[in-house]
Amino acid sequence: MGLRIAAVCTLTLAWRTFGDAPIALAANRDEALDRSSEPPALRGGDGGDSGSDGDGDDAYVAPRDAEAGGTWIGLSRSGVVAAVTNRWLDADRESDRSRGLLVRDCLTADSAEDAVRTVEHDLETRSYDGFNLVLADDAAAFLLSYDGGLAITRLDPGVHVVGNVGGVVNGVERFAVPERRREFGAERADSARAVAAALAPEPGESGTEWLDRASAALADHEYGACLHGDGFGTRSFTRIRTAPDSETPPEFAYADGPPCETPAEPVSLPAGFGSDDRRRGRPVDGSSGGDGTESQF
Repeated sequence: MGLRIAAVCTLTLAWRTFGDAPIALAANRDEALDRSSEPPALRGGDGGDSGSDGDGDDAYVAPRDAEAGGTWIGLSRSGVVAAVTNRWLDADRESDRSRGLLVRDCLTADSAEDAVRTVEHDLETRSYDGFNLVLADDAAAFLLSYDGGLAITRLDPGVHVVGNVGGVVNGVERFAVPERRREFGAERADSARAVAAALAPEPGESGTEWLDRASAALADHEYGACLHGDGFGTRSFTRIRTAPDSETPPEFAYADGPPCETPAEPVSLPAGFGSDDRRRGRPVDGSSGGDGTESQF
């Protein structure tokens, strides 16, 4: 069985909702407290450090799981954001590869659509534990759900919340609570509903302001997204904001601990990182996007 990667367990995404932020994402990672990891750094396609200049086409910024070598969240030089949550199933799967290595592969893709093709191709020969994988750039966004079969949903402009048992996607509740975790799974669904309701965009709100609210919600125990258990809980928090042009710096911030007690510190990014001039000039106001259908992109 493949090594298990630490997986984000509550993910909030505002895609093409705000003019100053094509992508605004805030996410908590829940994991065993004794599983070691490395903070976000500029890395290359092999998962190692790629140097400080960020000139490589496959450069990305991400934390790293020290056991399996992959990651659970990151931003690539070309503007692709990838983040994974584990997906609870009624039976464990016999996986042969860490989900975090798949996320790492996606971060070296040229675009979100290319990253989807990377996943489809990989699943032809490999098997993973269940996952929910969000892939987005300024042109397209997708939710890939895997339980042994892959379902692909193109995301519409708006706010989406994803967790271990599904989420609120394209304005619709999509939960699948496994019977063996019914009580805790129902709690996770309630948490996702509460977070989604709290993060509806407000009139005149900017992407940065929304991201501040999302960060506060994921740190507030009232919403049930910041967890503290015996040997397991929320280990870190990440927030990412991409920019509408190459002159505006993106944002990547990381808290190496539960967000209720650990401030998120900014991560230094190279100039122009996270912007792909090949896709610039497209509107970022929700005037174009997907159709919200399954298995289409």
